[in-house]
Amino acid sequence: MSVNKVILIGNVGKDPDVRYLDSGVAVANFTLATSDKGYTLANGTQVPERTEWHNIVLWRGLAEVAEKYVHKGDKLYIEGKIRTRSYDDPSGAKRYITEIFADAMEMLTPKGGNQPYAPQQAQPQSAPVQSQPVSQDNSTDDLPF
Repeated sequence: MSVNKVILIGNVGKDPDVRYLDSGVAVANFTLATSDKGYTLANGTQVPERTEWHNIVLWRGLAEVAEKYVHKGDKLYIEGKIRTRSYDDPSGAKRYITEIFADAMEMLTPKGGNQPYAPQQAQPQSAPVQSQPVSQDNSTDDLPF
């Protein structure tokens, strides 16, 4: 058994670059920054803040949502798989790129601003995710509670 699952919460580094394949399928690419806060060790050593940049790839409906609603600075929840691919650059050198192929995305920035999401200030704006609909009718449930 193996698992390839990535969960990220971070800030969008640039507006999504959305293109449409000949078949009409939308593909969006953008970067997402995640940061670990800096801190001081007991012996006084300063450990600086560390930011990681992730290449995000969205397909089909998620790409269309990103095209309309995702902007630089927005806070997003991304869930997906990590993939690495290689290509030859113009000088002939082999290059590698690691990407996150998103299966789900949720927008955490409140509507109308690039402020960080704070639960006491506003409700998050949710983007559709590719998942099965959840039924609110529990009358057919055979659970005892």
